[in-house]
Amino acid sequence: MSEMQVLVVEDEPIAAEAHTAYVGRVDGFRVVATVGTCKEAIQVLQERPVDVVLLDMNLPDRHGLEILRALRSARHRADVIAVTSARELDVVRSAVSLGVVQYVLKPFTFATLRDRLEAYRAYAEHASAGSAVASQSEVDEMFGALRPAKAVQLPKGLSEQLLDRVSAVLRDSGDGLSARDLAGRLPVSRVTARRYAEYLCETGLATRRSRYAGAGRPEVEYHWG
Repeated sequence: MSEMQVLVVEDEPIAAEAHTAYVGRVDGFRVVATVGTCKEAIQVLQERPVDVVLLDMNLPDRHGLEILRALRSARHRADVIAVTSARELDVVRSAVSLGVVQYVLKPFTFATLRDRLEAYRAYAEHASAGSAVASQSEVDEMFGALRPAKAVQLPKGLSEQLLDRVSAVLRDSGDGLSARDLAGRLPVSRVTARRYAEYLCETGLATRRSRYAGAGRPEVEYHWG
């Protein structure tokens, strides 16, 4: 199968840059455009071939579900992978009913998106091969391909819920936060805050910088992205 053309729809500049970079690291996928609004996304879809859309649901002009409805109304063949922080069950149900093939919740690591893209590619290869009429086993194989081989496991002692909270605090802070700052906002111990922040740095979702506050040892601060 030829290289798959990807449209990234994400209004947060740091997240858009990260998602675009992530896609570029996965063999067989190429980003053809990165946009931040529903209007821009629809325009790209009308102007150039797109195989799969990485779609944020919370866009500044309209909801991501409207892009899905516009796609289906126009009979556009692009598949959609939702990449979003929208956890409302009614949004998830609507996305599924409109044909979203994967639903990835932020924050996530490169490995998570890579696994979803590779699973999607396996699905697309099954869908484009064979005869026009599928057997039950072929149908099962196609849908099974959409499930990643294994979920990305957090290191022992880290929880998904607290990782989400640490990520949200860092993402919304605007400025860098030290482990002490994070501990005070959550609240958790400084050791726990540092461990989660370091994990985000290891996965590329956050960065470390040195904070100098006069004489003495500099303090490490963490920045989202």
